[in-house]
Parts: sequence; C-alpha cells; structure tokens
Amino acid sequence: MTQKQVAVIGGGVVGVCTAYFLAAAGHEVSVIERHQNVAQEASFANAGVIASGFATPWAPPGVPAKMLSYLFGSEAPVMLKPTFDRALWRWVRRWMNESELDRYRINRDRIHRIVFYSRDILRQLRDYYQLEYEQTQGVLQLFRTEKDMKSAEPAIALLAESDVPHQLLDADGARAIEPALAPHTALAGGLYMPQDEAGNCPLFAKRMKQIASSIGVQFHFASEVQAIEPESRGVGLQIDDKKFSADAIVLAAGADSVPLLKALGIHLPLYPVKGYSATALIKNFDQAPQAALLDEAYKVAITRMGNRIRVSGTADFASRESELLDRAIRTLVKVGYDWFPDAANYANATFWSGASSMLPDGPPLLGATPIRNVFVNIGHGSSGWAMAAGSGKVVADIVSGYAPEIDMDGLTMTRYG
Repeated sequence: MTQKQVAVIGGGVVGVCTAYFLAAAGHEVSVIERHQNVAQEASFANAGVIASGFATPWAPPGVPAKMLSYLFGSEAPVMLKPTFDRALWRWVRRWMNESELDRYRINRDRIHRIVFYSRDILRQLRDYYQLEYEQTQGVLQLFRTEKDMKSAEPAIALLAESDVPHQLLDADGARAIEPALAPHTALAGGLYMPQDEAGNCPLFAKRMKQIASSIGVQFHFASEVQAIEPESRGVGLQIDDKKFSADAIVLAAGADSVPLLKALGIHLPLYPVKGYSATALIKNFDQAPQAALLDEAYKVAITRMGNRIRVSGTADFASRESELLDRAIRTLVKVGYDWFPDAANYANATFWSGASSMLPDGPPLLGATPIRNVFVNIGHGSSGWAMAAGSGKVVADIVSGYAPEIDMDGLTMTRYG
C-alpha cells in the first residue's frame, strides 16, 4: 500500500469511522465538515438503534397498498403530501417497485451483509478502546394487534433463514422483557432480538473523533466543499474561497454529496428523507424502558439513553425544510405516552429533525466512482449508525487497494450502471 493524502468530506458518524480506518491503514487523513463539530446532522439525535436484524429495506412487500392511508392519517409512519417535485415522485416510483418480494430479498441480503459486518467491527472497536456510549443490549419489537404480527411473518421467516437469533413472544413474554410497558395499551406480542443494541450515536462519534485525532486525523470544521475537480495526480477541492489538493477523496456527506457528484456527471437517485425525535428526561425510573423498543404500527423507536428517553421515527417526504411538523411530533408524543406514560413528560421534550439520504432500493453505495480517486460512502438511510463502522472499514480497504472482507456485490456504484 502507498500512503495517500485522503480528504473525507462529511463529519457524521460514517465520515468519522471512515477517517479512523483510513488513518489506521497508514494514510494522512483530513475530515472536512461544514459544522462546528462531528455528528451535527443525521447523526445528532437519531434513534440510536443498532438493530442488525431489523435493518431492512424501507419498501417491504405491501407498502404501495399502505401509502394511501399514510397520506390521510393524522398519525402515520410516513408523511407524503401532493407536490409537483418530479424528483420525489420518480424516487417514490422506484421505491415502490423495490417492494416486490424478489427485489426485497435481494436488497435485504445486501443490507444484512454490511450491517452484520458492521456490528462485528463496532464490537471490536468497543472492546479494544473500552468505549462507553450509553449503550443498551437487546431490541424488542412491539406488535399492537394480531394483524401486525401476521404482517411481520414474512420478515420473521427471513430472519430464520438467515440464522439471526430472535424470539417471538406473546404479550406476557414481551412484558417480561420490558416490565414497565403500560398495561392499558393493546399488545398482541413482540419480537426480541437479543444480539441487537442501541446507543448514543453522537457520543460514539465524538469518542471516535478523539481516537482518530490521536492517530493523526486532522478535522477542519466550519469548512464547506464547494466543488471537486479531477486533477492529473489526484483530486482538487474548492473549500470556501480556497483550493486544496488530495490524492483521493471520500464523499460521506449524505444528501450534500449529491450536488458534488452531479457536477462530476454522476447522477444518483439519492433523496433526503427527514426523521424526527423527542428526547425527554426520565422522571420515574421505575416506569422507564430498560433498553430499546420498536413500535411496529407507527415505525417508531423508543430508546433508553442514560437518564433520558428518546422517541424517534417518521419518514417525512413532505418537506425539505428544517421545521418540526406538528403531525410528526404528535406521533412521537402519542407513542411515548402509549407505552411509558409515567416515565417522562414527552410534551416538554427536546424535539429534533434531521435528513438521512436514502436510495430507493435501500443498500448504501461504497467504494469507487467513475471518477478516478473519488470514492463514496453514502446512501445508508436511517441505518447509518448501524452501518458506520463496517462501511468505514470497507471504504478504507478499497482506497488502500485491499480486498474488502465482505462480498461487495450490490454495494457499489455499478448497481446504478
């Protein structure tokens, strides 16, 4: 391997992990981030769930039939309003086409390949550096009705096919895992994933930033890349009003990667999808969750983070702005009160929204692009935290000229031609 000067564009958890592994491989690495610290956008207040078994494409079989109800429901996991945004409707059409069972299986297998690898890499990092990031063990999916349980049967069967450890529980079994679940909320059963976990994503990213800095990574904050220009021996970067050169760059800036790639002639169906969260201080620890849960009906996660509860969810295609939509907030508050009504005052929580970049089929894009010395680590959607460590290691291996430790079929730019 030849040592390279590598610029990583984007300081979210994906970019930080990429920078760490590049530096660990012997490269001279700089991270370019437009905010004042790492993990300030999609990584900032996300659900924190690292649920390998639940990391699946967002277009499961049957989703087209549900879209109409999502359009008019007062509380719904997906918000999509009538609009003349042609890019959105092209994306939605491709997304729905991926819901066919055969396509879903292919996409799920690709996602699982990187997610399970990432889980192993994360555990190695945690054990080696003795990392603490408010992590909890186990994730419990809650089914409010028998219909919800029935709808989940194909996904559960796929877990069995993949030898993913899981336990299908009745209502009593689910309450044994989480005794504080409210007795008045309808509960048909649950699906427990003992090997999955949750944790504070920005806390992890900041700890990894410290470790990366200790092995030579330079972080440049309040710096925004305006353009990328191929050069004879590397890549040029226009940062604010100055020009810099690097041997290679890795784009890990989520949806902000799109205009930079477009200027290079690379067009990808990457679309920003907003998610929301409510983070509230626990007022009654006996009535708070012990770990992480997923409400299947509303596609909302409830995560315990130290002395706080975070309720997260909603896929918002309705707005690209940063405002908090009342409909999304109502959904989060409702789910919090439904399951753990005495644990916190959710109405007075700290609310947040942030956009994740999503591809219609689901798996991320990792590695080389048609432009020499330009690499990508993008398109992780809402599973960026679950894929960050493995994606960073894979891309660092590719930049270094090494073969990745997993099969890269369907995880590279070639799947989009």
